[in-house]
Parts: sequence; C-alpha cells; structure tokens
Amino acid sequence: MAAASPEIRGLGSDEDEFRILKVQVIAGLRLAKKDILGASDPYTRLSLYDPVNGEITSLQTKTIKKTLDPQWNEEFFFRVNPRKHRLLLEVFDENRLTRDDFLGQVNVPLNQIPTENPNRETPYTFKDFLLHPRSHKSRVKGHLRLKMTYLPKNSGSEEERTDHTEDMEVSPEQSQLLPPLPPGWEERQDNLGRIYYVNHENRTTQWQRPTMHKGRRYFVNHNTQTTTWTRPVIQVHSGLLYKTSEAVALPSAAGLPRSRTPSQSTVTPEESLQRSPGPEATAEFGFLPAGWEVRSAPNGRPFFIDHNTKTTTWEDPRLKIPVHVRRRASLDPTDLGALPPGWEERVHTDGRIFYIDHNTRTTQWDDPRLQKSAITGPAVPYSRDYKQKYDYFRKKLKKPADIPNRFEMKLRRSAVLEDSYRRILSVKRTDLLKARLWVEFEGEKGLDYGGVAREWFFLMSKEMFNPYYGLFEYSATDNYTLQINPNSGLCNEDHLSYFKFIGRVAGMAVYHGKLLDAFFIRPFYKMMLQKPITLQDMESVDSEYFNSLMWILENDPADLDLRFTIDEELFGQTHQHKLKPGGSEIVVTNENKSEYIHLVIQWRFVNRIQKQMSAFKEGFFELIPQDLIKIFDENELELLMCGLGDVDVNDWRQNTKYKNGYCSNHVVIQWFWKTVLLMDAEKRIRLLQFVTGTSRVPMNGFAELYGSNGPQLFTIEQWGTRDKLPRAHTCFNRLDLPPYESFEELREKLHIAIENAQGFDGVD
Repeated sequence: MAAASPEIRGLGSDEDEFRILKVQVIAGLRLAKKDILGASDPYTRLSLYDPVNGEITSLQTKTIKKTLDPQWNEEFFFRVNPRKHRLLLEVFDENRLTRDDFLGQVNVPLNQIPTENPNRETPYTFKDFLLHPRSHKSRVKGHLRLKMTYLPKNSGSEEERTDHTEDMEVSPEQSQLLPPLPPGWEERQDNLGRIYYVNHENRTTQWQRPTMHKGRRYFVNHNTQTTTWTRPVIQVHSGLLYKTSEAVALPSAAGLPRSRTPSQSTVTPEESLQRSPGPEATAEFGFLPAGWEVRSAPNGRPFFIDHNTKTTTWEDPRLKIPVHVRRRASLDPTDLGALPPGWEERVHTDGRIFYIDHNTRTTQWDDPRLQKSAITGPAVPYSRDYKQKYDYFRKKLKKPADIPNRFEMKLRRSAVLEDSYRRILSVKRTDLLKARLWVEFEGEKGLDYGGVAREWFFLMSKEMFNPYYGLFEYSATDNYTLQINPNSGLCNEDHLSYFKFIGRVAGMAVYHGKLLDAFFIRPFYKMMLQKPITLQDMESVDSEYFNSLMWILENDPADLDLRFTIDEELFGQTHQHKLKPGGSEIVVTNENKSEYIHLVIQWRFVNRIQKQMSAFKEGFFELIPQDLIKIFDENELELLMCGLGDVDVNDWRQNTKYKNGYCSNHVVIQWFWKTVLLMDAEKRIRLLQFVTGTSRVPMNGFAELYGSNGPQLFTIEQWGTRDKLPRAHTCFNRLDLPPYESFEELREKLHIAIENAQGFDGVD
C-alpha cells in the first residue's frame, strides 16, 4: 500500500517559480528556563511569510513536556518562492495559566537552501541555529537544530547538480545581512541571552550594533601632528578659554544615564552656547550668593566672579546648591502673570479655557505661560520632610578637625579607574577622604573648585558600574538598572577590594554632596538600610520570578513537585543550590510555601552577593555613619546618592499614551498636564516614582521607559469615580486617573495620592 503523500503548505501549485521546501525540526538545545518551577514545555511554531505581504501559513510542532533539550524530529513541507519568502521559527514554553513564554527565534532566508540529492555520497546533515531574541529585552539562550533541503524538481526528472543551492538574486526585502563589526569590536551575549557589543579599544559596551561610517569627520591637531575622531574640547582655566593639545573622549557605557551637571573643566563650543543662561535661567535659579557677580565674555557667554576669593568660573554658583534644597515653591495657578503679547484667553462652549495667538492666528488648549523652558524643564523643589532629613543629615556630617585642607588626586584620564583605585585604597585613615577633593588630570591645567571633582564622580560612575568589568550587571527587566553581579569573582580575583573601593567612592559622593550617575534596583538600597526584602520588591526587578512566586502563593504547589532547591546555570552547566539543609528532600506544600518564597527571595537578592555587598558597605560606612543613613527610606536614599535627575515634561507628554476613553485633548488630561507643569522638580519626581517605581528616566528619554513586560510608555487610563484617589501600577507604568470634574479637584487628589503613598506597598 502506498504511503500517504505529505501535506504541503504555502503557495498554490499553480504559482510560478515555486520549490518544495522540506524542514526537519530535530531538537532544541539548552533552552532558557523561563521560571523557577523547573524545566519548560517547549514547542516550535513555523511561519512562512513574505516580508512585504505578511504571513502565508503557519503550523507548530507537538509540545515536549518538562525539558530544556526537547527532541521533536518532525518534518514539514512548504511550497515557497525562494526569492521572496522567509521562514520564521519561534520556540515557546507552553503555559496553561498565562500566555506562552518566548524562548527564542530563528529567521531563515530561503535563497541559500541546498537541494536534496539521493546520489550524493555524503548526505546533507543538520545545522544548529543560534536562537535570537525579538528585542534586547528578551531572555533567550540555546540553539534550534534544523535540517532544511529543497526536493528535486519534477521528482528528479530534471537533472540537477549535486551541490546545487538556490543562489538566486536576492530581493531588497531579504538583503538584511549585517555588515562586519569595526576593528576592535566583539559581539557577545549576556546572561539573559541579550546581544551586546564590546569595544576593546576604550573598554565600553553598548546594545546598538556599531557600524563603519564612510565620510566620518575627524580632527587634525597640527600642533602635535596627530588626528582624532573626537572633537577637540575647550578647557576652562582662571576664566580664560584655550584649546587643548589633545582631544580626550569621555568613556561611555550603554544603559547608563547622562551627566546631569556639566563639567566645569571641559565643555564643547556647542554646549557652551546651549548652556548660556538667559533671563529665564536667572529667574529660575534666583539671586546670586553674596559677593558674586555675573558678566559676559566677548562671545556672549556669561561667567561668574567671586569677589570673596577673587576668582572666576563658568559654573553658576547657584547650581552648586543640591537640586532638592534650592529655594522656590511650586507655581500658583492663580498667579501666573499676564499673557504674552498678542495672546488672548477665551472659554469654549463646553466650559474649557483655550488660548488664541493672534500673532500666528492659531489656538491651543495649553496656557502659553506654562511653556517656558524654565517651567517645562527642571523646576525648583519645595520644602518637605526629605529636606528636613537632608538638613539634619548634613549637620551631623561634621568635618574632622585634624586633617589637611584638601585631598589631592593626580590621575590619568585614560586610566582613571585604576589610578583612583590605587590612590583611594591606599588611604589607611579614611577621614582624609573627607577633606576637600582636589583632582588634577595629567596634562591638564584645570583648577578644581568643584567642577573637576564633580566630573571625576561622573567618570568614576561610568567606569565602576560598566558591565564590561563584570562587577555589576543589568537587571532582568531593563538595560539601564544595575545590580551586583553574583559571579563577579570569576571576572576579577580582587573583586571584593574593588567593591570596597566603590563603597568608598559612593561614601565620598554622599559626604561631599555629589551624585552618582547610575541606577540601582530597589533591593540594593534596602540592603544598605538593612531592611528586609519582600516579594513586592521582586516585581520591579524580575517579573517572571515574581509571577511564578505569586502563583505559588495563591495556589497549592503540591502538583508541581517543587523542592527547597534552586537551579542556577553558569557557563552552560546547571548547578543546584539547597535553600536549607536537606532541601532536595523537602517538598514545597501549602504549609511551608511562605518559607520557600522567603528563602528564594533571600537567595535571589542577598545570599549570592553577600560578600560583595558586605565589602561595598564596609567602604561606604567608613565615611558615612550607618545609623545616620537610616533616617532615610530606600526611595530617599536613592535621591541622596543619585539625585533627582532632570525631567523634560514636553518629552514626557509626547511619549504618553491614553486608554479607556482618555486622549490628549480630553479635559481631564489637559488638567493633568497643567498640574504637572505647575509642580516643582521634586514633586514631578515623586509622581514619576509613584507611577513607575523609579526616580529616573532612561538615557534617551521617556520613549525608552520600560515596564515588567518590555518597553512600556507612561500610560494614563480612565478609571473609577471622582471620590477615589488616583492609583498606580508600577509594573506597567500606568496611572489610573478618575474623571474629576474640576482642575482644582484633580490637583488636590493627585497630590494626596503622591504624598501619602508609602513606598510601593498597595500601589499595584
């Protein structure tokens, strides 16, 4: 009896230029484990598609239960046009409770597939394809083993060459081959399966694939007969400008935030023009301190004269005051002054106020008095409990009496981390680090009256927290929040001394009122304060862990056959760790699941990094008394160490989406943004913390804001009734905003919600 013909999916048999593609999905190798409950239940979905017209057909393999190395050994046949079509293979972990988890994908062009030839002495064999993420957020690893061949044309009647492949002219949609990396670059995968790129020349990492730039601009220094890619900088010294003999590039690490405060010692000509403060800036920052005067250089750039010390500087002395203690209250909506010339205020038929610009014959809902850069940019914060704590903290940090006037560091920019490490760790009496910092960079003549030291902290943040060195790594949820790398000892044998050094630098930053340019996960601050880490802290760091543990907490885990152990993969090998003595023999039940969850959290955040965190705290508490730091909570400690950051309200507004009836022109949304514009800097940050769980914005603005499930814009959803307060969902960056009936009501309720939210408990 003849065997049944296999089902052929894809194009119809009347299509031109088609071939029969035979795909054997053999196996998956070392797939990612997507939760803490053990092995996955993987299956593969095959989709034949046209890059222009979309999917043609799709099907999937059977599901293999409880394994990370599934064996499918299934065959599929497709009728394809090799010039136009591609095959996408996606591996998923079947999940009965929620949506299936993504394990990786392979996207195969079909123009280079060999043709089957039974007369070939060595038959074509399988190939292992590296599984790729859909985005840098995806956590994938492993390979997909496939064998793909075309069937001979006309069942072999047409003579074909043994090694024939469909090497045809590639359509524009398929010409997606990536160019080679520039010299000195390397492609790697992190522990989450995300691809990143290492620049070995300047020891930095980034997510974006580097490219060779034809026609790239470079700079020639005729004084030293050298060239450089980096624009020569202009240095500041005693109020005079002169060009440096060498152009120095500041190291950059992907995922770390920009400097919030411009360096006093190096600014580019473009930056000097952009940062020239006008009348608005003067009004924003208030009056100069006693004995100070502002004048303009011949190029129009303002500089500042300190008649007390007879010195000059480009840096506004008002910016030296921490942003959270500058004196100016929130704006009063009833005291905004007159409208700009040519503007008129009118009332719409529905009662809303709108504004007419007779100069340009346009109308808008937004009050033009709130569109000044001094308002939409960083505003001056108001006084609250945090300021009182900060004042008390600064008062208690008294300078020792028997130390020199200053602590000098002479460093090389090209080796700032190593030079600083040797200089600071060599200090036996740590009180010396509390003296005024005096930083000098080799070959530069900048005098350090605070700006160079601030730049040093900026450079040190870029270096210390750079994942290139293996001491820190990006957290599971995003590519800009850092956590201690539990395997740092494999990257650096002296890692504990480096963590002590980093602790000292962080303590120096807090003592001297400077800021670190870094993001840390919330449990990091709680460990510094010796506070217990809870299940809710897990949500913002690793949503998959959190969801798995929540399921255990809300259900009976007996059917899962869990033990008091945890599996950790390192360099392709899985290691089992016992959460308690004899843990491999103890089954997780309803009675002991709370203990199990507690031990998992301890292992995830505490036990694996105990030595590193102890070394960091040893260095930090050598400068900052441990009891004194406990007056802050974890949110306030983040503000103390890393500052507020600058919030661009216009960028925030442009990258916000609305749901459930709200839109950008809805009256409640207009009131909301008016409320935000009237807020000062600290309240804006409090609002941001309330909704997103962090006081910072990603490096490239609100467009790159992340939630627990990937890129997630700031979202405002209509919810509830006017008698309720707004509520937040930090894992989705979502604010549930009731439809209030007046601007004053919305403003009051929003302020109450922000000010009375204790951490993140009960928010989501």
